[in-house]
Amino acid sequence: MQVLIRFALVAGFLWCWASVAQGETKPGSSLVTIDGKGLAVVAKDAPEIVKKVVQAANKIVGKPYKYGGGHGPTKDTGYDCSGAVSFVLRELGHLDYALSSGGFLTFGEKGEGEHLTVWARKGHVFLTVGGVRFDTQGQDEEDGPRWTEEKRSKEKFQARRLKAS
Repeated sequence: MQVLIRFALVAGFLWCWASVAQGETKPGSSLVTIDGKGLAVVAKDAPEIVKKVVQAANKIVGKPYKYGGGHGPTKDTGYDCSGAVSFVLRELGHLDYALSSGGFLTFGEKGEGEHLTVWARKGHVFLTVGGVRFDTQGQDEEDGPRWTEEKRSKEKFQARRLKAS
């Protein structure tokens, strides 16, 4: 019996070590982290939607805040909140044109998504994916699209998710 217990302990230890070494996420851990340059990094075992959102959003991280930015051409010199969220969703094929922040109140379906949620109210919109937030501040140029792990009050925001296919 003691031999079986020892074997089980060693096997469990090796499985845990191998999982950590391969970069797998554990329940409750973040699917997305932010590197020193402000870019999001996706866990190896993250769902495809998380990978696609991060890849799209990372294209405009660091661009300046520009009121109305992202509402004309898909690729712009700067982005406001709704332009940034629109850019990501257009890159994913879930939007044909940019929406205003208030326009996102009818985007997709009501409720939080499993991995991606758009948070909208009149005047502001941002998204969360894999445990991090993609947002703008909207006061100065340096307040453009960026990732953050800081939590934000979601009071007065409506959660929206992609429509089930």
